[in-house]
Amino acid sequence: MRNNTTLTKSHSRACLAGLMVICSASASADSWTEASGLLGAAGIDPNTSKFMTDHNLKVGGWLNSSVGANMNSNGDGFNGPVTFNDRSGELQLNQLYLYLQKAINVNGDSFDIGGRVDVMYGTDAAFTQAYGSFGFDPGTLADSDRGNWDLNLSGHGERFYGLALPQAYAEFNLPFGNGIAVKAGHFYTPIGYEVVTAPDNFFITKPYTMQYGEPFTHTGILATYAFNPNWTVMGGAVTGSNSGGWDGNWDRDLGNWAWLGGVTWTSDDAGTSLAITSTAGERSENSKDTWAMYSIVGKHNFTDKLHYIIQHDHGFANNIWTGNASLAGLPDGREDAEWYGINQYLIYDVNDKVSAGLRAEWFRDHNGIRVLGPGRCYAAAGTVGDNFACGSNYGANYVPFQEASGYYAVTAGLSYKPAKWLNLRPNLRYDFTDNAKAFDNGTRHNQFLVTADVVITF
Repeated sequence: MRNNTTLTKSHSRACLAGLMVICSASASADSWTEASGLLGAAGIDPNTSKFMTDHNLKVGGWLNSSVGANMNSNGDGFNGPVTFNDRSGELQLNQLYLYLQKAINVNGDSFDIGGRVDVMYGTDAAFTQAYGSFGFDPGTLADSDRGNWDLNLSGHGERFYGLALPQAYAEFNLPFGNGIAVKAGHFYTPIGYEVVTAPDNFFITKPYTMQYGEPFTHTGILATYAFNPNWTVMGGAVTGSNSGGWDGNWDRDLGNWAWLGGVTWTSDDAGTSLAITSTAGERSENSKDTWAMYSIVGKHNFTDKLHYIIQHDHGFANNIWTGNASLAGLPDGREDAEWYGINQYLIYDVNDKVSAGLRAEWFRDHNGIRVLGPGRCYAAAGTVGDNFACGSNYGANYVPFQEASGYYAVTAGLSYKPAKWLNLRPNLRYDFTDNAKAFDNGTRHNQFLVTADVVITF
């Protein structure tokens, strides 16, 4: 009998094949490339129904699948600390994503209510689940009580595939001034430039700042107000974790609240913008130590075709456990920790279907407490003892590097959209470090990845 991984790969291939058949059938229509989604191209878009339009509802989603090769790996198949597209030589169904949304009408005249629920299945699920409150046993690096939101939806029978509910929130328009939009529930972070949702990134792989320097989601309340087309502010409070409201759950550390907010300036022609976002608070209900970070993202269009983005992140955490002698040969102890980095992007639109991009990044894990290798092993530490992604001995083989190091990466890629709902993205990436042996099962300072993926929007 085939194992779960083989079955999942077969289902992934069958799903892709079915979608491509629909694509081929739709290609005969003159307008197939202009439809925003595959179902629209096929003439069966459910959002055009009277019920959906009468109730201002929208259902949508996408399929994202990738395959890659690590030119410097002879070990366990992981791409070191690179997450999301973290496996070499394997077809990954990264995201089979569905959402249902009732958007609100933001205005100063009338109250409105809406909301959104997102469901993700695939290999990316482990990185977007609500980790909640970690309760590490230093001898095993395992956790026994993370919370009960989406960590256990799909069980622990499959190494790489799972379910996540990255968003489930109500949304309100409060009719004051120009209208205040308020989210209440579980939602993606507004911090940083790159995001979890596959169609909204240029590159396949993610930068270290996003993987290890920022939260993915929050549980709490966030209000946004646009003073005018140039200035927008947001602010709120987040809870549910012992890392200052990062990736919070619904049933842990709810007595601890942290700040989340920021401000965005946009030029009159919308060609230049600057966003400053931050989160800060006490680490947990039982700790008054600080956990905080800020992110600055600047964007500028040099021309209609040439776009530049720069991002700087800087994080702080006080009194963090940084080592364990039995696992890493380091003395036990706690210290204040920092992490920071700079990413730069150049994206050039060759035409309306093809764009080329370059990303250069540097990330400094100043105390060795943020970058993990591989990240999936840490994300899968939901129970004491066995780790469903990396085996029962993962505590000895896969630990935080526990040493200060800089992480560097240069990424080049293309985005080819033969139709608005179809995006093909080949990607070349070179990673290296100045200290930690982060690659090839902890034996190398560098690696070279060749990756390609497809995003099909429904």
